[in-house]
Amino acid sequence: MISVIIPCLNEAANIQATLTGLQPLRCRGHEIIVVDGGSNDDTIALASPLADKVLLSAKGRARQMNAGAQAANGDVLWFVHADTRVMPDADRLILQALQRQSAAWGRFDVRLSGSRLLLRMVEKAMNLRSRLSGIATGDQGIFVRAGAFQHIGGYAEIPLMEDIDLSRRLKKTAGNPLCLTGKLLTSSRRWETWGIVKTILLMWRLRLRYALGADPAELARLYR
Repeated sequence: MISVIIPCLNEAANIQATLTGLQPLRCRGHEIIVVDGGSNDDTIALASPLADKVLLSAKGRARQMNAGAQAANGDVLWFVHADTRVMPDADRLILQALQRQSAAWGRFDVRLSGSRLLLRMVEKAMNLRSRLSGIATGDQGIFVRAGAFQHIGGYAEIPLMEDIDLSRRLKKTAGNPLCLTGKLLTSSRRWETWGIVKTILLMWRLRLRYALGADPAELARLYR
């Protein structure tokens, strides 16, 4: 079984479409766990009919994903953002890849939802960088065997870069990720709201500072 874990906060505009796309997996025996961090919109009401479990957690994506992992029954944990759309056979792609290569974790390529040409360049750069570095981001739908996730203690409960931290620790204990070429469609709202070039420069700056040892709490303030 795959446990699909979706952290969310005020995602009423997206959660229903995301969960609807996951129903074929649910029909095949996988479970969907939504972990809400204190929404004050209709997120919980919209999610409840379309998920096996809707949990309440302290705010913070890492905390929420850890809470979902603790409640999960699956052999594989798949962390999906609330604004991401998945392909209907994603479960088969994950399980076939894990069985074929005896790997412990992996991620998908990503496609951004916007139509601007520059976004095509951004997504290609994201996928290539991940493939070369062995580092996955949350937008890419990280999946991991439950045992490997538990072995490293789950996500570090930091306010930003929790996906980078998880990737680094999984690389040390379980090797490089599987890089599946199937594409998840993720919202480009961040780039389109802040400006594409500005967002690229901000993310480069944050990653560099994190690599140099900056406090994730300080980076989170800059990000927001």
